[in-house]
Amino acid sequence: MQSRRTFLTKAGLATAAGATTLAAPNIVRAQTPIKWRLQTYAGPALGEHVIKPAIDAFNKAANGEMVIELYFADQLVPTGELFRAMQNGTIDAVQSDDDSMAAPVDVRVFGGYFPFATRYSLDVQALFYKYGLAEIWSEAYGEVENVTWLSAGSWDPCNFNTKEPIRSLEDLKGKRVFTFPTAGKFLSRFGVVPVTLPWEDVEVAVQTGELDGIAWSGITEDYTVGWADVTKYFLTNNICGAWVGSFFANTERWNAVPPHLQELFKLTMDSSHYYRLHWYWAGEASLRVSGGKMELTTISDAEWATVEAEAEKFWDEIAATGDRPAKVVKILRDYREVMTKAGPPYRYG
Repeated sequence: MQSRRTFLTKAGLATAAGATTLAAPNIVRAQTPIKWRLQTYAGPALGEHVIKPAIDAFNKAANGEMVIELYFADQLVPTGELFRAMQNGTIDAVQSDDDSMAAPVDVRVFGGYFPFATRYSLDVQALFYKYGLAEIWSEAYGEVENVTWLSAGSWDPCNFNTKEPIRSLEDLKGKRVFTFPTAGKFLSRFGVVPVTLPWEDVEVAVQTGELDGIAWSGITEDYTVGWADVTKYFLTNNICGAWVGSFFANTERWNAVPPHLQELFKLTMDSSHYYRLHWYWAGEASLRVSGGKMELTTISDAEWATVEAEAEKFWDEIAATGDRPAKVVKILRDYREVMTKAGPPYRYG
């Protein structure tokens, strides 16, 4: 049995005289944390839901090794310049759709609201992670210098909220509407006049008459960001069941992040996607029923079918622009066929 002195010596606690002292501890000095600046497409009220909880959780879990500073719509750069700012390193990461930030890729038109591409929020995850869109997006952004596509998730549907009621396609004609680029291009076929404005200016533009309405979200966002206070009517028909948004990063900055923090950020993105799934899904239903601020209107199924038919032509036009867009359109059609054959609850009607 070893003596107490032998034990203390091995532990670094003995002196030559036999007195015991504590050895100097190893001092671990914290390295300078990695700092990122991430800008979202969303304004502050919306950002509180669509990204802030996830980024707050990341910063806590990163335990000082990495800190992400979150900026809302247009705070550092205008939304339309997000891609270039990320590419040149002005900002490190972005949460946006491809369309709004003018991504120079041929899949750009499918980000945001590609007309009738989705029916439900779960369609986005299914299309990306079971039907191959994730691989296509990775390929497309792999051809662009210094930008890495990281993950896609779903947001809310695209409905109209307007100052005057919309009960027929005729009512859409001449309406000045804030919307996304591709959605606006499609809606212009029905007389809608798409208007581009900074996100924070939209509410005032409705109040001053510069806008007649908005086709940018579902009813959850209308109430969350204040648009339900300036528009009286909500059209229950939507041109797309879920917005497609993604996370992107400057490639050099992403590669400089250690693997364990990359994995933590991937989990953070998944957490963000999951939060939106239930937040929007619950909100879209409950606010239609008990919101109280907006009157619901509907265009008849027979008349709305003409909009859906026009979307088929629009899909064909986009497919004709290149091999990769054609591949995406084929996936969308294959997916829709499977969902339709599966029947309720995957597709009704």
